[in-house]
Amino acid sequence: MVKTIGNSSDPSTIVALLKEGEEWISKKKGELLFDFQNEHQLFTSFANGIQQIHVSGTEQLLGKLFEEIGFHTIDDDLLKKLVIAHLCFPVSKLKTIDFLNKYHGIDVAVDRIYRYLDKLNKTQKGAVQKISYEHTVKILNNHISMVFYDVMTLYFEIDDEDDLRKTGFSKDGKHQHPQIVLGLLVSVNGYPLAYDIFEGNKFEGYTMLPVINSFKKSYGLNKLVIVADAGLLSNENIEQLISQGYEYIIGARIKSESKLIKEKILSLKLKNGDSAIVQKEDDTQLVISYSDARAKKDKANREKGLLKLEKQIKAGRLTKTHINNKGYNKYLKLEGEVNVSIDKTKAKIDEQWDGLKGYVTNAKLTKEEIIENYGYLWKIEKAFRISKTDLKIRPIFHRLQRRIEAHILYRICCLQNI
Repeated sequence: MVKTIGNSSDPSTIVALLKEGEEWISKKKGELLFDFQNEHQLFTSFANGIQQIHVSGTEQLLGKLFEEIGFHTIDDDLLKKLVIAHLCFPVSKLKTIDFLNKYHGIDVAVDRIYRYLDKLNKTQKGAVQKISYEHTVKILNNHISMVFYDVMTLYFEIDDEDDLRKTGFSKDGKHQHPQIVLGLLVSVNGYPLAYDIFEGNKFEGYTMLPVINSFKKSYGLNKLVIVADAGLLSNENIEQLISQGYEYIIGARIKSESKLIKEKILSLKLKNGDSAIVQKEDDTQLVISYSDARAKKDKANREKGLLKLEKQIKAGRLTKTHINNKGYNKYLKLEGEVNVSIDKTKAKIDEQWDGLKGYVTNAKLTKEEIIENYGYLWKIEKAFRISKTDLKIRPIFHRLQRRIEAHILYRICCLQNI
């Protein structure tokens, strides 16, 4: 409300007040009278008169962040434009061109983008990772001792394999599609530190040491504690981590431990929030924790899985070929020659493991610190979720390996800016 002229219920007075108000408005410099009677026509006229839309807020906000990280030292303004565009509008390269032209008045050919990304990957990959590392070091006050490693699979909408894109275990359930494996190393706050890509059929456990060793060598780091989930757990990995002087915290598969260790774990009788240390035969430690919330979740998931199996059995969709250790199929058993049923005894036995979580470690930390630091793995999982969804890192439609590598590098730049 700028000014009140008056009020009345008398029609003639209302007309007079409207006229007085219009006269007052017309005296105000720069003010235009808005005709509410023809607002649609005015809006149409206004929209038709727009020659160009220019967005400046993203440049000021994300552009400043881009420079604070240090990516502006890579001497090409196109990287900044591409990263900002992808953060605002994560789409294909062709649609990115439309976005830049429509909202920023930038006219760039798709061939130039591809040539630039080829150049970026060929000559600046090390610089991008170094900038990411130095930015993270600055945030962490020059202290990096705990790093977190995980992998994701990225599939391709193609039928045939090549040297890099191969069918393998897909975390997305896209087992029929060739894929690559991306290994990502991040800091305690979730910032990318290093990455590499591997053949799609490579066991994820074999990707960890190459990425970590390369990272350690590149920046002359001495002591590192490696945190990874149970998918990276193997005797070979443990032996190599120990032989190369690393401390580690890796998720344990406690139900796969030896009979003696399992008996020790179950004898602990832990209550909500309790934890304990079990010494393994190979002199490594197994930290065990218990949570009521985790127990509730474990029970709910098992009951949901069993209910699904029961429905499939009643529908006649399960045969003896489905009896395996994949997921909840481990609860299936064969009665007679062909009848498949649920092994309720096995399901009952598994109840005693509800709420228990294990961590294999040689780190010189308290059990509480072990559990706390392992819990930070959700940040790398969050980074992957952002990459998969918000940044649309997949699916990938590139064919040439150098383009695939450039695509990943480009997305890593975007991820660092979030």
